[in-house]
Amino acid sequence: MTDKLAWIDEELANLKETGFYNTIPTMDSPQGASVVINGKRVLNFCANNYLGLANHPRLVEAATQAMQKYGVGPGAVRSIAGTMTLHLELEKRMAEFKRVEAAITFQSGFNANIATIPALVGKEDAIFSDELNHASIIDGSRLSGAKIHRYAHCDPADLRRVIQEAAGTYRRGLIISDGVFSMDGDYAPLDKLVEVAKEFDLMTMVDDAHGEGVLGEGGRGIVDHFKLHGQVDVEVGTFSKAFGVMGGVVAGNAKITEWLRQRGRPFLFSSAVTVPDTAACLAAVDLLEESTELVDRLWANARFFQAEMKKMGFDTGKTQTPITPVMLGDVQLARQFSRELLDEGVFAGALGFPTVPKGKARIRVMISAAHSQDDLEQALDAFDRVGKRLGKGQ
Repeated sequence: MTDKLAWIDEELANLKETGFYNTIPTMDSPQGASVVINGKRVLNFCANNYLGLANHPRLVEAATQAMQKYGVGPGAVRSIAGTMTLHLELEKRMAEFKRVEAAITFQSGFNANIATIPALVGKEDAIFSDELNHASIIDGSRLSGAKIHRYAHCDPADLRRVIQEAAGTYRRGLIISDGVFSMDGDYAPLDKLVEVAKEFDLMTMVDDAHGEGVLGEGGRGIVDHFKLHGQVDVEVGTFSKAFGVMGGVVAGNAKITEWLRQRGRPFLFSSAVTVPDTAACLAAVDLLEESTELVDRLWANARFFQAEMKKMGFDTGKTQTPITPVMLGDVQLARQFSRELLDEGVFAGALGFPTVPKGKARIRVMISAAHSQDDLEQALDAFDRVGKRLGKGQ
């Protein structure tokens, strides 16, 4: 009898041989400026914890108090018996924070995309998608059954060309772009995309997972950054990055959020976000509304680190945000660089195909407001030492 799963062994062996096998690190500490990996405390430049909120005392306290009052799990989907007052309060607060008509929350940012795209377009429709959009946008688009038209990355002129070529072939059209692109750290020219959408009477959707808490006034995101309030139909976000918790949100046009309550499949068929997560998200909104201190510190840290890396001769790509790719090209080199950084006490992950295109492997350095000046300088010293050993930098 043959092993019907032998193909998996072959594929895994190939991944290991070619350097694409992903060995997943395990932490034994709270998420913060430093973490414990394999019993060793190292500086953490790998997480999406932009504002250092993942272990913030106010979030921990809010989650604890909510559990004492409401328990832990909602025990049902939102549409049957899982909607709690906390969920409604978070949606109200997020609509106010994002300066939009309404908001609806989901279990994750991925689920928010999976819910939204198929609810807006179907087999008779068209999606115009940036070629570097996140996997959740790609999967949501495929699930919708709509015809997917890709346009060149952050290129409004190419978007216009693609739309013109598709003219007359669809019922409804939807333009979708990431706000901030998580691998390169650049952000969409959203103002120009909106102009194109108006020209062709298309719906617009932006996934602002890496823009919330980073761009805009007090971290309100890319729509706020470009002052496009009321001009973008859908803003998808996540609470798992700058907000430091877990969950997703769709904010924007009230008609769309109401439609998602009726037809968003993760809303209808997957249990609601847990009590502690929801309460912690509310505490994060409180912190962001009270002060811009954390956002300001994040950007100050990013500007310092990126300037020093460039002085040392490292290529940080085309980033426009605190996401700092250190471009190395070869995946084997990137993994070796990451291993040696970890030996030096710096946790910064290597990214290769399929997360990024072949030949564009890198170390992605994720800056946080939680990092002190000393943390940044220690990391820079480590990059300098490893770079000299491996022939990168000066």
